[in-house]
Formats: sequence, structure tokens, C-alpha cells
Amino acid sequence: MTDWNFCPCCATALAMIAVEEDGGPKERLRCPACGFTHWNNPTPVLAAIVEYRGQVLLARNAAWPAKMFALITGFMEAGETPQEGIAREVKEETNLDVREVNIVGAYDFQRMNQVIIAYHVVAEGEVKLSPELVDWRLYDLPDLKCWPAGTGYALADWLRSRGHEPVFFTAEENAERRRGLD
Repeated sequence: MTDWNFCPCCATALAMIAVEEDGGPKERLRCPACGFTHWNNPTPVLAAIVEYRGQVLLARNAAWPAKMFALITGFMEAGETPQEGIAREVKEETNLDVREVNIVGAYDFQRMNQVIIAYHVVAEGEVKLSPELVDWRLYDLPDLKCWPAGTGYALADWLRSRGHEPVFFTAEENAERRRGLD
């Protein structure tokens, strides 16, 4: 569901209204006055498995618990390709220059209404975190643990492509690393 309450075209209160669409009747937030439809389509998010000096860099967002590290992610911007977008995000968040970009896959993240487009990138330079991030760590491939969400599944697929069977956090370990987020 969305936080939208009013039509951006005419300011009338939006309502859940069913209309016949290609696949049959579909209830969506619509404006009863002007017909505006809030489609609420998933947002594309870019994610990077950053290979840096032969290891994988994971970072911690300033809003996350101390034990939670993950991939570099960010929203794609208008006028850029996904490959350009992930190189920009890696540069903005870590100061690293991306030298190689390879797609890993696309993953749903329905909890946030997002589609994650994941890449493996090879990066170089000196790490300098943006204010959005507060810490980073380097991991050897056998030491990486995956988490049961979109970017964690991307990391698992990438590890398999490198000949490593991924290990996922147990439910207890994942709850501990996320403690304070939910």
C-alpha cells in the first residue's frame, strides 16, 4: 500500500476503485474526480557486490544495527543505464571507481515494493564512505554469509557462480543482526 491520500492532479481524495484492465478488474488507488490512477509499480533499485582487492566489501548504513552489513545499493536515476547507475552509487557511497560491471540477476523485494537489479563490480581506489554509511568490512568468499532477502539472494547466486555453496544466516542469527530495525 502507498502513503498517497490525494490526487496529484486535482487534490481530490484518492479511493480504492476497481476498473477493468487488461487482466480483468483491478482495484487501485484512483481519483474519482479526474480518473488519475496511482499504479504503485515497483521501484528499480541497483545493488553491487563490490569486489575490492580480491575480497567483497559490505557496508553498514547509518540507520542500521551494528551487526548488519550488506551490499551497496541505491536508486537508479533518470537518464542513466543500470550499469552507469551502479557505478555512480559505488562511487558516491564508497569513493571507489568501478572498472568492471557484470549482471548477477534481478530479485524481487516486495516488502519495499522494489525490484533489485544486482551486479558484480570490480572496484579500485581508496574507500571513503559517504555520510549515509558508517562502516565497511572486507570478506573472503568462504566467510560471507547471505541473508534471506533480495540482495542476500543475489549474493548467494553470485557465490554459486564462483564455485562456493552459499551459507545463509540462521533465523536466529538474522534476527540478531536486524535487531532494532523491525
